[in-house]
Amino acid sequence: MTEKQTHAFATSQTATKLLGGRPDCPFMPVFGAPQVMFERGQGTQLWDVNGKRYLDFLCGIAVTSLGHSHPVIAAAIAHQANTLLHVSNFFSNPVATQTAMMVDKLVSESFGAKNAGQVFFCNSGAEANEAGIKLARKFGGRGKHVVVSALGSFHGRTLAALAATGQPEKHEPFAPMPEGFRHVVFNDIKSLEASLDASVAAVLLETVQGEGGVIPASVEYLQAVRKLCTERGILMMIDEVQTGFARTGKWFGFEHADIKPDVVMLAKAMGNGMPIGALWATKEVASVFKPGDHGSTFSGTAIATAAARATIQLMIDMDAPAVVQQKGEELSAKLRTINSVVEVRGRGLLLAAELKPELDAKKIATQLLDLGLVVNGVTSHALRFAPPFTVSSAEIDEAIEIMKVVL
Repeated sequence: MTEKQTHAFATSQTATKLLGGRPDCPFMPVFGAPQVMFERGQGTQLWDVNGKRYLDFLCGIAVTSLGHSHPVIAAAIAHQANTLLHVSNFFSNPVATQTAMMVDKLVSESFGAKNAGQVFFCNSGAEANEAGIKLARKFGGRGKHVVVSALGSFHGRTLAALAATGQPEKHEPFAPMPEGFRHVVFNDIKSLEASLDASVAAVLLETVQGEGGVIPASVEYLQAVRKLCTERGILMMIDEVQTGFARTGKWFGFEHADIKPDVVMLAKAMGNGMPIGALWATKEVASVFKPGDHGSTFSGTAIATAAARATIQLMIDMDAPAVVQQKGEELSAKLRTINSVVEVRGRGLLLAAELKPELDAKKIATQLLDLGLVVNGVTSHALRFAPPFTVSSAEIDEAIEIMKVVL
């Protein structure tokens, strides 16, 4: 951490309470100096350690989709904490079993099947992608191990997930990257087709490139990819870490293209803040994994799956996709009323507001934070919005008014 960053953290008013006179930041400098220290949340609202209120339109980057401190999810976690936290994977537990069946049901029914797949639980989206990459390699076999992904994509920070990420600037500090990854132009079927040879085991895509600027894949592109993968015996793997669980206005982003993937990666909104991820695959593909091929100490741990079970059930009860579609249309329309916004793109409640070229989105995001609105500059000229599904029209209006003050 630079001297400037250390000083910023140590002298920040929000950090003073907990630093206790320590002159440097206790965290490794992978995120930079924290801008705010949040102490509590409720629904769409956050409060920092000084009592200042904020509207959270980022949700921990599409994580707390049912809002902060949801009472039903909190109660489920508390109950499980007093019942059973964890056992090893030599054994099972009821809540993990029920949650796995819920996940499979949602994914399978999204393309008209029933109990079509199997689930592996993990702790994050990066781990879900790592597991998916290993599954693809095992499925393809020796010599058919390459994973093709898109430029501008983001699949995680662990080495294989980072290698799959189509952002070379993120690779450079950690070179050499693991072998067996290839990147093509997103939304360009000819670029993808030209990359497919006998060594390719899988194509890995996001249905909306979140970190790449909230760029949706076209319906035609995803359908063409599915056709190519089927013809060539290649797995179609869909990274739904940011888009899954109704964020786009459907349960999963691939539903917009009416396709059936072979493998799906999930995380973020699944636990509404509890760290949990999942890899789903069709039974045929999942069957190539044998005992010892993969694992995780905390796979299917009871406390995390209790949060996921409660979260998913709440989303089902509220018909989350329909709610998100309606609120996404409302937020999009209101963002378009701001003069400095030249484009609104995305799906559902995963949106980007493209600003005029002379505006710096990172600086604008900081100014919005100062006025109590949490968003982020996802690119140099675009702000990302991912509010909770429980956001009210009044809260959307309040956020828009803050935007207008700054812009």
